[in-house]
Amino acid sequence: MFQNEYISSDKIIDVADLDIIFLTYDEPKKEEFWIKVQNIVPWAKRIDGVKGSDSAHKAAAAVSETDRFILIDGDNIPDPEFFNLQLCIQDWQDDCVFRWKARNHINGLCYGNGGLSLWTKDFINNMKTHENSDGKDENNVEFCFDPKYIALHNTYSTTYPNQSAFQAFRAGFREGVKMCLDRGSKPSLVDFEKKVHSRNLDNLMIWMNVGADIENGNYAIYGARLGTYLTMLTDWDYIEVHDFDKIKEIWNQVHDINHITPMLRSRLNLPIIDMNAEQSKFFKHHYANAHKNVSNAMITEMDVLNFNRGLQ
Repeated sequence: MFQNEYISSDKIIDVADLDIIFLTYDEPKKEEFWIKVQNIVPWAKRIDGVKGSDSAHKAAAAVSETDRFILIDGDNIPDPEFFNLQLCIQDWQDDCVFRWKARNHINGLCYGNGGLSLWTKDFINNMKTHENSDGKDENNVEFCFDPKYIALHNTYSTTYPNQSAFQAFRAGFREGVKMCLDRGSKPSLVDFEKKVHSRNLDNLMIWMNVGADIENGNYAIYGARLGTYLTMLTDWDYIEVHDFDKIKEIWNQVHDINHITPMLRSRLNLPIIDMNAEQSKFFKHHYANAHKNVSNAMITEMDVLNFNRGLQ
């Protein structure tokens, strides 16, 4: 399956020849993870404490001595074998950015959130996103809507966004906001199920239901539910999700999840349940078995989706 894709490429890059940037901000175990990353990839560099996703990425680009570089988030531990890979870049992909999936330690999800990414300095220096947004909906809270941003199929790392109650809450809250948007725009209640991509809704449901078996996992579940509630069922300005200080203010307020959950079920038709630890662990075990890497590291999510559709 897919073994012969991209063999005509005239650009083959060894990951070991690229700069590796470890990007940290306030992750509770960032020093411990930095040591682990250095043990895996001794030539890694680090950017720490830069506020704002756009600004932090620009700081990473500034320290890279290679035009392309690999970015590792501060709560992510990469698989060692990733750094032995060769990446085949097609001519039409020369100025593209790539993101691989990550395994989420809280809920077992495998998608781009928190995953390893391959950037170009030019892409980062020219982008205007998050706190530096150009005002377009698709740039206010995400990178991924740029046509040159390519989501890849394989998984080469694990993200651990549960190192404190607040970190788990923030991780869930941010995804609770972003997963219910339509290319960065807030849909109406009437259009919610039609406008939001089905895969985003699937991921949102897992954030809202799974994680009771993991330390601080229930805070991620709470965050996901609250993020969606504030976005879809109040007049809160969802663009503030890119501002960690604003999220901390929300965290410091008291919110009644027993009040929020029934409203998410009834007004958004979301199938929310309350799993116990055993049920959560059971789901993650079988969900993980359904996500397997293929031989080509550059296979995209769309390649695999289209292949699977052809088999149906």
